[in-house]
Amino acid sequence: MTSAKPTMEISSETARQIFERVHANTKRAKFGFGNKLAIVNVDPQKGYTRPDLFPNTAYITDPKQMDYINQISKLARKKNLPVVWTHVAYMDNGADAGIWGTRTDTPDSLQNIKYRSERHAFDDRIEIDRAVDAVYTKRMPSAFFETPLHSFLTWHKVDTVIVTGGSTSGCVRATAVDSLSRGYRTIVPIECVADKHESYHFANLTDLQIKYADVVKVAEVIDWLNAYES
Repeated sequence: MTSAKPTMEISSETARQIFERVHANTKRAKFGFGNKLAIVNVDPQKGYTRPDLFPNTAYITDPKQMDYINQISKLARKKNLPVVWTHVAYMDNGADAGIWGTRTDTPDSLQNIKYRSERHAFDDRIEIDRAVDAVYTKRMPSAFFETPLHSFLTWHKVDTVIVTGGSTSGCVRATAVDSLSRGYRTIVPIECVADKHESYHFANLTDLQIKYADVVKVAEVIDWLNAYES
């Protein structure tokens, strides 16, 4: 008697439908919020948030994404909780882009996001308080890779990381995985992340929900922040 060979699950559902089904499962265990959180806003820069300026690289999923990011960042700041912003940029010759910058070389290519360029600049709708917020330029997907983020969060005794920004399938996912790997409870507010295509967006939200993070409505983060007392 031969045993059946294991096969990959096949579904006729869309990525959105699968996410909605997984997310609606109230029996799935959560990591939950800890004692102190930080907001980590990943790459809300014009090269990724302004399709009117950069249609080949930018994206909008929830039209109120920037409003929600500002709202939770402002609430965290008011409660003396850390707020972090990252954006991506490279040297004029792209020499610090590593292997990531070798696949193409067009005006839209990654390594052609230059320091002090419009692509590097934060979205004009974003509200950053540079007196208290940490702002890092990164070169690779994760906000933790070769930045001071981990030591900054350790110093502030943070145990929970809220990840916003984009893209869901790229730098948000990489940051969330690294966050969990470093021992942080990791939370991704749905309305605060975006991607180029809904398939990538919802497929990665599903995977994050199942493995690496709590994927929640932004209202849940807002409620926690409103209730927080240091």
